[in-house]
Amino acid sequence: MSEVLQREAIVGCILGTAVGDAMGLPYEGIAPDRASRLLGPPDRYRFCFGRGMISDDTEHTCMVAQSLIEAGGDVDLFVERFATRLKWWILALPAGVGMATARSAIKLWLGVKPTSAGVFSAGNGPAMRAAIFGVAIPDVSQMLEMIRASTRMTHTDPKAEFGAIAVALAARHSGAHVAIDSNRWFEQVRDTLGNEATELIALLRRAIESVKAGESTRRFADALGLTRGVTGYIDHTVPVAIHAWLSHPNDFRGAVTSIIECGGDADTTAAIVGGIVGSGVRRDGIPIAWIEGIAEYPRSIAWMQKVAETLATVDFAKAPQQCGAVSRFTTKAPTVKPIAVLLRNLLFLQIVLYHGFRRLAPPY
Repeated sequence: MSEVLQREAIVGCILGTAVGDAMGLPYEGIAPDRASRLLGPPDRYRFCFGRGMISDDTEHTCMVAQSLIEAGGDVDLFVERFATRLKWWILALPAGVGMATARSAIKLWLGVKPTSAGVFSAGNGPAMRAAIFGVAIPDVSQMLEMIRASTRMTHTDPKAEFGAIAVALAARHSGAHVAIDSNRWFEQVRDTLGNEATELIALLRRAIESVKAGESTRRFADALGLTRGVTGYIDHTVPVAIHAWLSHPNDFRGAVTSIIECGGDADTTAAIVGGIVGSGVRRDGIPIAWIEGIAEYPRSIAWMQKVAETLATVDFAKAPQQCGAVSRFTTKAPTVKPIAVLLRNLLFLQIVLYHGFRRLAPPY
């Protein structure tokens, strides 16, 4: 992939993650049928006066991107920088944090090393921040090493790692090919994961067969027993997300809409699909009204674009220079003001609480 195409893929990945996250957020945790009655179709933002806001899915993707900018190809430095950001992120009172991620962040504050902070969980947290690895890091082996480090900091169940790798390879394939070859992608996933990921491999094969048979993503989710919505279990999230991607590889609107209509953990599933499809269709393939409809600060669309463009300049083949025992960062990552993040999160929490109370009322 040329430098220009890679930069465009990185921008599309981050913005696609943000748009999918913001579009799916008001639908999170609602069964599909009730979601359509309560909110209507996911064709526009319904979070706050027709505008969208991002959640932890996009925030983690941005923190990964910032940490990659500063670490380059140094995995140990990436772990250090991402752990530091995770600690301060949890201190800013983000709403809707996954239990495994919250416990890991608290363990970091208690002095546990980043390599030991993870908890045994097969949640979809690592997958929600995995797509950016696939488009940002050219070398596959280096990409896998970074994904493992990111995953194990919060989730130690191997299934979480397998799912994150599948998502990263999907974003990588999407960003590098105009015509998506599901068989070629599947073979790479199967060869990479080996014999340990038999359950996920079987589900991914089933998703591909379902797409070829012309089944909708909603019907595929129903066939997996997810009639009440896609759960946060990695082997539920990833196969359904892959189905949405392969069903609409060059149609961002169609892919994101189809995964949200499956209900459940809609912000995370839509963020994953948005990151994968966005890597391929680039910024121009994401509906402009959806991009401009995100009302965020300090992690604004302009700020996220700057993060993406800075990440595209990183040379992962060159480790940061060493100055004594301290690594000197090769590139400065864009930052956000902590007080601005805290104030934003307090406002965000009030909106989330409103949606929670709204769900207690009809229509049921």
